[in-house]
Amino acid sequence: MLVHLAGRGKTMKLRHFRSALAALGLLATQASAQEQPLSTKCESAPLMTAWTELGEKGKVAQFIEYAVAQKIEPYKAFDNVYYVGICWVSAWLLTSPQGHVLIDTLYEPFTEQLLANIRALGLDPKDIKLVVITHGHFDHAGGAARLKSVLGPGTRFAMSREGWREAAEEAALSAARTRPWTMIEPDIVLSDGQTVTGGEVAIEAFETPGHSMGTISFAFDARDGARTYRAFTVGGLGLNRIRGPDQVEAFIASVKRIRTLTQDGARPVELHLATHGFSTGLTEAKDLLKTRKPTDPHPLVNLQGFRKQLDDLQAGAEKRLVIERQRKAN
Repeated sequence: MLVHLAGRGKTMKLRHFRSALAALGLLATQASAQEQPLSTKCESAPLMTAWTELGEKGKVAQFIEYAVAQKIEPYKAFDNVYYVGICWVSAWLLTSPQGHVLIDTLYEPFTEQLLANIRALGLDPKDIKLVVITHGHFDHAGGAARLKSVLGPGTRFAMSREGWREAAEEAALSAARTRPWTMIEPDIVLSDGQTVTGGEVAIEAFETPGHSMGTISFAFDARDGARTYRAFTVGGLGLNRIRGPDQVEAFIASVKRIRTLTQDGARPVELHLATHGFSTGLTEAKDLLKTRKPTDPHPLVNLQGFRKQLDDLQAGAEKRLVIERQRKAN
């Protein structure tokens, strides 16, 4: 049997697709998730392949709720930056002696995994002073309520104004679905260019609508020994739930703006710590940290790759803009 991979112009045998799923741990096993060791898989290429097919077959929910596939080891990415997310979606912890900043909350039940990941790294979740959320989709905002209950009143939560509205709307709509969630009341409302702090961590917000109209991206310092890089997390990778040409135009403008940040003569963005690591080959790059020598370049610093990703995002969006304009005209 053959299955078609949308947008790739090629097919693959079902057995090959099953092999891709197996490589990711997506095929069900008899053992419970608790009995499984931490996955060392979550490879980018098989996941991209499997993601396309899962989307075509309406089986994305099976993957994103499957604990064995999602559970991966947390790790230290930079001296002050840790990956505490799961396979499918990232969560980044920016640390300082006076307190930490968390980017995104994951979603239930995996917010518990996020907390466990932080503890496994020898850090205390209750040292988180600020949680910034890229946008209102459940996989990024769905764990906010749980985190707020664990972290307590001293921890602040921040989104764009439209992001808060989107998250509340998404949560309300989820009540009639199989995966309901609740959203916290708005706290800090971020504006474009605003810098907020948690502990000694400063993080700058950039409004980058398009993935959702409330999407916000973040720039921050990532330290590697004596070197400090300007890191960036793009709040929304790709177009989602497209509602006409205006959204696509906004996305293209956001991509162009992010590209200019990589060309800033004073303090350019030098690396991308993505909200979905498989989109950038993060799994493979971070594995190089284990064997990195003191004189080796940092494997997560790939400015050329980041710019290529931006080029690809813009090219795809420009093609979609033609379609959306034609639809509107008709």
